[in-house]
Amino acid sequence: MKNSRGRRHPFRGWAPAVAVLFASACAADRTSELRLGATTTIEDSGLLAVIDSAFEAAHPQYSLRAITGGTGEVLAIARRGDLDITWTHDPIEEAAYVEAGHGVERVEVMYNDFLIAGPPNDPAGIAGQRDAAAALAAILRSGQRFVSRGDESGTHRKEQQFWRANGVDPDTLARNPMYVVSGVGMGDALRVASELNAYILTDRATLARMAPTLRLAVLAEGDPRLVNRYAVIVRQAMPRRDAADAFVDFLKGEGAAIIAEFGRQETGMPLFHPGPAPAN
Repeated sequence: MKNSRGRRHPFRGWAPAVAVLFASACAADRTSELRLGATTTIEDSGLLAVIDSAFEAAHPQYSLRAITGGTGEVLAIARRGDLDITWTHDPIEEAAYVEAGHGVERVEVMYNDFLIAGPPNDPAGIAGQRDAAAALAAILRSGQRFVSRGDESGTHRKEQQFWRANGVDPDTLARNPMYVVSGVGMGDALRVASELNAYILTDRATLARMAPTLRLAVLAEGDPRLVNRYAVIVRQAMPRRDAADAFVDFLKGEGAAIIAEFGRQETGMPLFHPGPAPAN
């Protein structure tokens, strides 16, 4: 789990500690800290840092403390009450989180899509394939390496859905030498795939931002099942509800304009689209 605000170091001596505690108490009078848990794809794409800065500039009375991890990890931390709001991309798990009474409402704020990337010479022969399950089946038949997030993230769970569509048990597949369980975030998993000359299921935004540093090509895309929906959920019975509501409203308003343009200048296309994804 990463902390985008940096590490806090222990204090030495009682006098500095008293001074810091006094300063913190004064700061608390001016700001309300909002604890946000976000998926690694939002951080690795660069969007999280932009939204963080813009939200605090628009709402100086709130301080956003963001930590990142896979969707499963983020929601597990939220279930313990250690987060005020989540920003993740696994509709099934998110719905279960709300239904269990942990969250108020699931609000879709943006979307993009997943795709399958791999070696530019494409030894598995999946280039141009629109059916993601068929593309994965071809990779499996070819014996070429495939890198999995393996971390219960939204990306990992999407990948597992396609393996199951092929009648392949993900647990059995994990014992296959061609299947590389990375257990890391999206950016690091892409680096592993590039170094191993392997295939990978990735979100489009992270790949687009990292493409100049990778030896990977977009090979299979366009399957309607590859839509990637991101939602925010405010935790039930939280003391900073005003801050969480302000963040949701920001993402639906000023933040939506930022999302719509994010990445366009660097990659020639927006990396995310604001609002709910159109029905398939």
